[in-house]
Order: sequence, then C-alpha cells, then structure tokens
Amino acid sequence: MMDALQYFETKLAVETDASDVYAAQKAGEAFMLVDVRGDDAWAQGRIVGAVHMPYREIAERAAAEIPTGSEVVVYCWSPGCNAGAKAAREFARLGYAVREMIGGYEYWVREGQPTENDEGPLPRVFDPQVMVVRA
Repeated sequence: MMDALQYFETKLAVETDASDVYAAQKAGEAFMLVDVRGDDAWAQGRIVGAVHMPYREIAERAAAEIPTGSEVVVYCWSPGCNAGAKAAREFARLGYAVREMIGGYEYWVREGQPTENDEGPLPRVFDPQVMVVRA
C-alpha cells in the first residue's frame, strides 16, 4: 500500500495549478501550455500564451507541433472536465513530460489571470471565493 508521502509526491509530479503556472510564465520558465478544449471554447477565451490542440488531435499533431523533450502543461475547462487528464495521458504515451493544470480554465479565470480571445485581452476578474482579493 502506498503511503501518504509517496502518494502526494507522485501527484504533485503530474499536477500543477493556475497560480503555479502563472508564476512559471512570469518567471520565464520553458514549457508548452496546451489548451485541449474544442474550437468553440478556444474562440470564447483562452490563457495568454497557450497553444490550441484539442485532446482528440494530440496523437496526430503533437510530434509535428511540439518539440520532443518539451515540458507540457495541459488544461481543459474546469475540475468537472476530464479532457485534461485524457490529454495528459496521450502526451505521456508519446513520451512528453506532462502535467495537468488542475482547476482548468475556470480557475485560471477566477484567479484573475490574463486571458484573451481573437479580439484581444479579456477583462480580469478576481473571485474572492478562490483567492484573497485586496483593495
């Protein structure tokens, strides 16, 4: 039976969250942030700096579009969406170092991180239900 320390170390090796991804972006860390939602979701809004690759297309597109050896972070809609887990599994099958951003796009938006659509930046809204909001 796996002990708690081993479980959480393993979990943290394959998961990240919106705050940590944003901090990594700001620090200039090298990774590919991949939005694995469908076309309509991507058009509605996405994380600044993400690339779009719906999870069903990863097997056919990844090798041509994401350099081998790249660290990959995937996200989908929310904690209620398992497309991120499906995408992470596919990237792992292809040999990429991959982590899933838990909370997905929903928590990125709720934490007020930068988003955009085809028209440009979207308003940043800070949700006091998921973070401390200071005046």
